Amino acid sequence: MGRKKGFYTIGMVAEILNIHPHTLREYEREGLIRPKRTAGNIRIYTDEDIEDIKFIREMTQELGVNLAGVDIIMRMKRQIEQLHSVIESLESTLRKKIEEENARRSSLVKKEPSHIVEIKIERDD
Repeated sequence: MGRKKGFYTIGMVAEILNIHPHTLREYEREGLIRPKRTAGNIRIYTDEDIEDIKFIREMTQELGVNLAGVDIIMRMKRQIEQLHSVIESLESTLRKKIEEENARRSSLVKKEPSHIVEIKIERDD
């Protein structure tokens, strides 16, 4: 299911998430979110930013994690996501190589020996 990409101002995000704009600015100051800026220096948030803000609020309000802890968790989460992406890419490449090798092997002509000759060697010791 495709998801529409949205762009939101700080006021819109504050209303959507029922959060004070000051809190959003604090999250940005702490480096937890990085909204884009327009030429007029207006913060623009994406759907991904909103998901991050929801995650931050869940960590702080429901689990009692402080902002420094949230920062560490978010960095680890991003690293895990990057590693998953690398693993998926490696799996895809490996599957392709296996398919190519199987196709190569099945295209080879298999030749059975026409006759087998047994050779007996006797040694004079």
